[in-house]
Amino acid sequence: MTNEPTFIENPILRGFHPDPSIVRVGEDYYLATSTFEWFPGVRLHHSRDLRHWRPIGYALDRRSQLDLLGNPRSGGVWAPCLSHARGVFYLVYTDVKCWGRGFVDAHNYVVTASRIEGPWSEPIALNRGGFDPSLFHDDDGRMWLVNMVWDHRPGNDQFPGIVLQELDLQQRRLVGERRWIYPGGGLGLTEGPHLYRRGDHYYLLLAQGGTAYEHAATLARSRRIEGPYETDPNTPLLTSRHDPSLALQKAGHGCLVETSTGEWYLAHLCGRPLPGERRCCVLGRETALQRVRWTDDGWLALDGVDSPRAPAVRVPAPRLPAHPVEAPPVRDDFDRAALGVDYQTLRDVPDESWVSLRERPGHLRVRGRESPQSLHRQSVVGRRIQSIRCRVETCLGFEPTSFQQMAGLMALYDDENFFYALLSHDERLGRSVALLGSELGKLTWLARPVAVSAPRLHLRFELSGKELQFSWSEDGQRFDALGPALDGSLLSDERTSLGIGFTGAFAALCAHDLTGASLPADFDYLDYEELPQPR
Repeated sequence: MTNEPTFIENPILRGFHPDPSIVRVGEDYYLATSTFEWFPGVRLHHSRDLRHWRPIGYALDRRSQLDLLGNPRSGGVWAPCLSHARGVFYLVYTDVKCWGRGFVDAHNYVVTASRIEGPWSEPIALNRGGFDPSLFHDDDGRMWLVNMVWDHRPGNDQFPGIVLQELDLQQRRLVGERRWIYPGGGLGLTEGPHLYRRGDHYYLLLAQGGTAYEHAATLARSRRIEGPYETDPNTPLLTSRHDPSLALQKAGHGCLVETSTGEWYLAHLCGRPLPGERRCCVLGRETALQRVRWTDDGWLALDGVDSPRAPAVRVPAPRLPAHPVEAPPVRDDFDRAALGVDYQTLRDVPDESWVSLRERPGHLRVRGRESPQSLHRQSVVGRRIQSIRCRVETCLGFEPTSFQQMAGLMALYDDENFFYALLSHDERLGRSVALLGSELGKLTWLARPVAVSAPRLHLRFELSGKELQFSWSEDGQRFDALGPALDGSLLSDERTSLGIGFTGAFAALCAHDLTGASLPADFDYLDYEELPQPR
């Protein structure tokens, strides 16, 4: 290990990786992030130095743990909390079935595992009525659950505060009185609680201001776990709400970790908007790390930054040996026995009934099912877009006989907002390629059907900042534009019907068959290549 200073480059998890929960076990560091309507649920990363992170899988990989069929857009898994005590990993999470219209149906669960890779247990139901559950392990062995409570009553503060209740795993339920330990107020929209103990105090780390451009992380403390909690007089601990020029916006929803060298870091979510008045975050909310220190009066402050509350892109790294991670290859030839760790499916569990790497070796076979606007059984296999300059390409074989059969390459945010380069059947042209767009659910032809004669079709899109361009080829060498240059900001949190979304842009391989015949599409490969950033 050299004596030269090293730095963490933020965000450490690029693309859709919100609501980070971080834990250290020995010399290993683990991060869990929200996955919302994408399956499997709760994405996990591992690091040995806090600088280099490697995806290692997902915790919720069975329908018995997580059934997302019918969940609304940006519903599903919200804000998991990962912890470890006495040789066991604990994961608490919320499955949101309804939100955005007054009521919120939030089901909170806990699962456990002896190894981070799993298998994770069947879930134990904890409570409902609020979200962002977090589990605290006290020194005496007792476990406590904290979560925010949702108030649906018109005229009331919908984020009225944080509650605490003991968890008894032997009884498989919460026990004792549910106590209100922290009120709403302050910056408002109080959520995302995490409890810690240091010295004589319990510390309550909170998210406030809402998970957009007014977001913040705040801190409170008490000598008793049930409170009362006093708020840090220098609150907030972290925010970018005061400075729209900061590269990392939306900073908040934090989680603390102490390194093996006694240094402290705050994992938090952030967003990097595209330039322009709309400030759209195509990549969704990402994960960053800030170095923090304990002050003489027992509060936390950012350490080694120019501004006392602002998130930094470049942060001093801990005094740990470097553990670089090998970059994944650009091309996936689908020659493995299972889908790689970068892939997720939309709501449904991937099984041989609709997605297979075995039926035609060297290909991903996807059988068409419901439409691109279905909230149930879509055949969509996607990966995160993690750079605003990237190229995505695939090649497929597909023999549709009806306009209701289509397959191809999507750039999508959700079932409302997407672009779909599709191979289908036209009554006049036969097999044909076209580009379909959906903005807030309204369908538009962005490129009308063009006849395709080759048995295999190559599809590609390139994202360059805000500009998104699709193209197609019959030989894989010469590509022709498919439609005009598009506004890629449609694939952002800010362009949804509610004005806020919680996921991020995906590149996806898909098949849809509205006839019910389940016609298969065979994808030969998927390229995902990040392109050089402009100087």
